Amino acid sequence: MKQYIYITTLLMILLIVACDNGEEEAFQNEARDLEINDLIDLASNNIGLEYFKLPSSLDSIPQDPNNPITSEKILLGRLLFHETAIGINPKSPVAIQTYSCASCHNAKAGFQACMIQGLGDGGQGFGVNGEGRILNPNYSVTMVDAQAIRTPSALNTAYQKNMLWNGQFGATGVNVGTEAAWTADTPKEVNLLGFEGVETQAIAGLTVHRMGLDNNFIQNTGYRILFDAAFPDVNPIERYSIKNAGLAIAAYERIIVANQSPFQLWLHGDKSAMTLEQKEGAVLFLGKAGCVDCHNGPALNDMDFHALGTKDLYQETVIQTFHTAPTNGEIKGRGGFTGVSTDDYKFKTPQLYNLKDSPFYGHGGSFRSVEEVIRYKNEAIAENENVPTDALSDKFVPLNLTNDEIALLAEFIENGLYDPNLMRYQPNSLPSGFCTPNNDAASRADTGCN
Repeated sequence: MKQYIYITTLLMILLIVACDNGEEEAFQNEARDLEINDLIDLASNNIGLEYFKLPSSLDSIPQDPNNPITSEKILLGRLLFHETAIGINPKSPVAIQTYSCASCHNAKAGFQACMIQGLGDGGQGFGVNGEGRILNPNYSVTMVDAQAIRTPSALNTAYQKNMLWNGQFGATGVNVGTEAAWTADTPKEVNLLGFEGVETQAIAGLTVHRMGLDNNFIQNTGYRILFDAAFPDVNPIERYSIKNAGLAIAAYERIIVANQSPFQLWLHGDKSAMTLEQKEGAVLFLGKAGCVDCHNGPALNDMDFHALGTKDLYQETVIQTFHTAPTNGEIKGRGGFTGVSTDDYKFKTPQLYNLKDSPFYGHGGSFRSVEEVIRYKNEAIAENENVPTDALSDKFVPLNLTNDEIALLAEFIENGLYDPNLMRYQPNSLPSGFCTPNNDAASRADTGCN
């Protein structure tokens, strides 16, 4: 009997402690919620939660006024973005119709490449999330289509007026006044069409990456009907063009938003969507760490450029890179485009959602985890000796974060900003019947596509 009373008493004590712990955690969660609200008000000049919300409907997605978003354009663009049949101009016949926009911006990799460089024409294989793509043995290192800077994300691009790390694409926004740099017979000339960055990059990219639309493709795959629906007011003689293909792809890219991430769900009213640790990380992001000074708005990126002294791709010593050299204009960042010396070594603030899907960070891919990036910024010691000290951003200063704070901040960025369902943006099949994101034999084997 005494043993029974003892066990009962012990269980009651444990229950009371559990209740107390539950109440304490609920109290902490509520306190963090209030703190995040206050910090958001401060960061948004009292606009409040709306300032950071990604849209849940097409009506509120930023659009290029010269390329209004329609459901028909989105459908066409969604298919073209993933369509390997348009890879018709490779440097070697063995790669014809084997690559797409999604080769370097695939949904499984958070619309990045899951590699230090994306490989389009001249790559083969896919792996699980894109990490298994390698150089086609029929291609030399000088032939493969790879950019001399880490592949940026196509996620949340509706919140970028100008595209690429140096912001060179787009006739509006920060590029007003840079017309002299829109060099003829280069991709930058596409700026003369007057579109914003997403549209300009999509149009230019199709040519840069050796894609095209032939008559057989338009007439025999069902794409003619899709173009007719997307561009009913365009003369049929001009309707089935690279320009309109790019505009459709841009309309699709604009609707790719990470609005199912815990932070976004929290902003839309579900206060249980984030864990207590993620909320504490959010408090640091919005407060002590000062991340929000540059990473603000719905996509957590401003449209500014900063020199943080990180390494370039040509300085990579572990992984093979292509078309990288200290003479590449890309290493000068914004200055490589504008020609203005005070812009040298400045790179555009990247968006922060789904970063862990592609574990390379910085324009040169020199970091391999979010925590590494945070530690680098916390110490504020430039790793690239070629970047002059006087060129570094005045925001590149020590943050004085503890190890525990670094871990909490990484938890918020890695998981609080992680949308687990980006595959909703990838089509199940293509009108051509080809495989996506790649259509080479190795990729088909990796993805189980026949």
